[in-house]
Amino acid sequence: MGSLSGMLDEVLNQIGRRNRFLLTSHARPDGDAVGSTLACAQILRSMGKEASVVLSDGVPVIYRRLPFSDSVLQTTDEVPEAEAAIILECDGVARTRLSGLERHFLINIDHHATARPFADVNWIDTSACATAEMIFLLARRAGVKVSPEVATCLYTAVLTDTGSFCFPGTTARTFELAEELVRCGADPVHIAQNVYFSRPLSKMRLLGAALSSLSRQGNLAWMHITQDTMKRCESTEEDCEGLVNYALGIGGIEVALFFRELPSGDFRVSLRSKGSVNVAVVAESFGGGGHECASGCGVKGPLGNALDEILGQFRVRGYDLKVH
Repeated sequence: MGSLSGMLDEVLNQIGRRNRFLLTSHARPDGDAVGSTLACAQILRSMGKEASVVLSDGVPVIYRRLPFSDSVLQTTDEVPEAEAAIILECDGVARTRLSGLERHFLINIDHHATARPFADVNWIDTSACATAEMIFLLARRAGVKVSPEVATCLYTAVLTDTGSFCFPGTTARTFELAEELVRCGADPVHIAQNVYFSRPLSKMRLLGAALSSLSRQGNLAWMHITQDTMKRCESTEEDCEGLVNYALGIGGIEVALFFRELPSGDFRVSLRSKGSVNVAVVAESFGGGGHECASGCGVKGPLGNALDEILGQFRVRGYDLKVH
């Protein structure tokens, strides 16, 4: 693998050779996936390229106020034809849940610890605080002015992917990036209000139900919700986003788990850590991945089995979570 600067130059080289691009990210997109993809598409347009954004699950409600979000195509059918597809913060084509990407020349841009070089061109920088940081560098290297709209998308991505600047990996460079984005026109107060103070009632009902299931043993805490709970609260899948952090917020807790039952009876698991435990390697053992402090995966049900499976992987890796 070449230098990070060399990888960025190769990405720009391949972009320069083509005119029509398709951009996407992983299913169940988070703030970095949405913000980085929207910003990258607009940067390409500023370079005189055609750029379309396709997300299999569309844009979550809390990010629909972002600039350009109304142009996103939601589909799981065949994607539109393009000369190249840029896949952001995703460890493989399958994770996008889109059909037809394999036909395209693929450019992979990712910052996750579990990132993989699956594309024709791979720009992976695990030192970046978010994929948004890489997209900002791309704009700078391409000589594209970062507009207030693009800055808003990128700041949103950085804010959410760093856990409001709380996750390990948040450095002086992170705050320098945030400052640059504010100078480019991002409004940090307005963005924070849209992300953290605009939650739907269904999410708050779901939070109450999840907290009622809260369990703690030693320095581990976990919560779960069932399909019946989801229906009773009239909640959607995206309402589950971030609920695990309420368990992580307990004093003395090092690892928090959130189990969401799927229609199949299996579970989607969100894993969070305060830094002493690498949850990404645990998630990866179940086919998932993400950050060292924030990851996700799928595990077979029922709940007791899912919990045992997850805890077993922590033990295999030598993590003593003091669970009795």
